Order: sequence, then structure tokens, then C-alpha cells
Amino acid sequence: MPGLHAMKTEGRKIVMLTAYDASFAAQVEQAGVDIALVGDSLGMVVQGQRSTLPVTLDHMVYHTSLVARGLSATLLAADMPFMADRNVSYALEAGARLVGEAGAAMVKLEGAAPHVLEAIHALTERVIPVCAHLGLTPQSVHKFGGYKVQGRAQDAAERVVNEALAVQQAGASILVLEGVPTPLGERVTKALDIPVIGIGAGPHCDGQVLVVYDMLGITPGKRPKFSKDFLAGRGSVSEAIAAYVSDVRSGAFPAAEHSYN
Repeated sequence: MPGLHAMKTEGRKIVMLTAYDASFAAQVEQAGVDIALVGDSLGMVVQGQRSTLPVTLDHMVYHTSLVARGLSATLLAADMPFMADRNVSYALEAGARLVGEAGAAMVKLEGAAPHVLEAIHALTERVIPVCAHLGLTPQSVHKFGGYKVQGRAQDAAERVVNEALAVQQAGASILVLEGVPTPLGERVTKALDIPVIGIGAGPHCDGQVLVVYDMLGITPGKRPKFSKDFLAGRGSVSEAIAAYVSDVRSGAFPAAEHSYN
């Protein structure tokens, strides 16, 4: 993704935002978002599930195809659902469906276990760009014992840095870094040649991503610390998304209250 790499080099912030249907996709593109992400977060914010784990490949293909119809130029990324990386053969099949059938330009994989690195390498070798995802990886919620900030202890921080270098070496084009302390987010961003998109990883990342329902303040329950209600005080969804884009580009978002120290 040469354009995204150029933005990192030039210090221009990258804006990513989720979308799950054609109407939201059109709003995202109109606001100037760089990357529309069809996240498996749809399991929670659209389907009402308690985690992302029940989301299937068919679900992801369906929602990605909807978003693709609402875009004309915005880069489209799609999550690989839970266990899509069970083996290289299935990962390639899933990647082929999301790109060839649904219209994604990039797929996202969580973690940096050996089988994940193998899948990243296999996908990129077959010209399917990969976005890696480290830190708080929602598909590992049971392993983590909940949605907890990662990388607070020194050994845990070192592990995140090493994993980031590993996914880059495996061929990932960009990295989403979620739920880590601000100093670690800055350290990973500086250590990598590829762009790092933060979500609860502090202001020093190369860009930011949020769940669109969170940044509109319509997700039921408590809003994540790293999010902000951009619809509050504004008259429309389009104004809220435009404000999010503007604040990410200027560096106004995330502020200290949206970060972990």
C-alpha cells in the first residue's frame, strides 16, 4: 500500500473507520476516511453478540460486499473471522473470498503466533495484502480474561514490540495496535517501517481507527475509554464523521483522556 506508507513517511495521519453496510460506507467515503474496515466487531454492535467469536466467514463476506457497494475509491479492509487462520489452506480460501467475492482490498488477521505469521506470509505471497492486529486482540478475549489493556509490564511490552516486528517481517502492509499504553504505542510506531493504526494506543501512532457506532455514541452500554462521541453537539452523522476525520488529521484525537498511561 504505497499511499499509506507515504503518509507515514510524510507524517500525515491515516484515518480508518468501520462500516458494515452500503449507507455507512458512503458516509465514510464522503468524509474522506482513508480506510473503511469491515470489522468482526459487527458481531457485537450489529448482531448483538457478547464477543466477536460467533462471527462467521459468510457473515464477513456478506457485510464486506455491502460496504464495497457503497465505496468507489476508499481502501476497503475486512477482518478474517475467528479461526480463519486455522491453517494456511483455509486462510487462503477465506482471503480469496473476502477479496475476490466480496471486494475487499486487504484482510486483517489478529495475533502473531507461528501459524498466523505463516498465514500472513502465504496471503501476501499470493498478492492479498494483510493488515496485522496486535495488543488487545478481541478474538483472544477468553485468553486475556476480558478486554484488558495489554503491554503494561516490561516483558509484555517487549513481547508486543517483537510481535510487531514479526508481522512486518511476515509481510503485513499495516498494523492495527489496540489497547496498549501510550509509550508502547509510540515505541512500536517508531520501530516499524509499516504504518501503525492505533485504537487506544495513544496519539503517536501513524493513524487512528474507531468503531463507527462507538464514535456516534449509539453502541449500547459503556463507551470504551479510547472512543469519543463525535455526534454529541452535531446535527448529523456526516458532520460527526467529518469531525472525527478532522480531529485525527490534526492530532486533536485521541487526547489524553482517550489513552492509557
